[in-house]
Amino acid sequence: MPGSKEALSALCRDYWYPLYAFARRRGQSAHDAQDLTQGFFLSILKRRALKQADPARGRFRSFLLGSFQNFLADESDRARALKRGGDREFLFLDAEEAESRYELEQTDQLTPEKIFDARWAMALLTRATKRLQEECALGGESARFEILHPFVGVEFGRSPPTYEEVAGALGVSLATAKTTIHRFRKQYIVLLRQEVSRTVSDPAEIDEEIRALCEALAVAEGHI
Repeated sequence: MPGSKEALSALCRDYWYPLYAFARRRGQSAHDAQDLTQGFFLSILKRRALKQADPARGRFRSFLLGSFQNFLADESDRARALKRGGDREFLFLDAEEAESRYELEQTDQLTPEKIFDARWAMALLTRATKRLQEECALGGESARFEILHPFVGVEFGRSPPTYEEVAGALGVSLATAKTTIHRFRKQYIVLLRQEVSRTVSDPAEIDEEIRALCEALAVAEGHI
């Protein structure tokens, strides 16, 4: 992982919520969890700690959580000082959104670690979906993405349209609609595997990591 300010900003934008949820489940107040999460990312920038995330050492997911656990144990007071220091206040965490999301979590039977893994999985799925949306936009197929995106990612409580509905929306035959959906899903899976590959040390670990994250997500949502 590169240690640049731009890379850290992207990292924070995509992965701050799993760490926020972890801190909340560990008993931190909403305000303290926000301070600690932002302070953690700011400390990473200050110490250039991402350079320590050697891919040969294992999953980046584990590295980030382990680093955050150490931060909570050793540097909680510094988190507030870092956040409020002013000169490095470039990260933005939406506290209201974070707490609204956390209030929806089914946390009663979940450990902080399981909450983190599930929200990490959601972050990866969201990144892959956003990349797919960008690819469709570049190809002039934004309308197609809007019709087909319920077939990828995770949207609990919402059923995708039927094949007949897709065929009608696209103005194609039923057979063509089925083929289009299949190809759309394959395109998404390629992007998802690319995202996961950036967080593991060995390509052979991609399938195992996807299975682990899907299981964590299913447990968190009460599906198993």
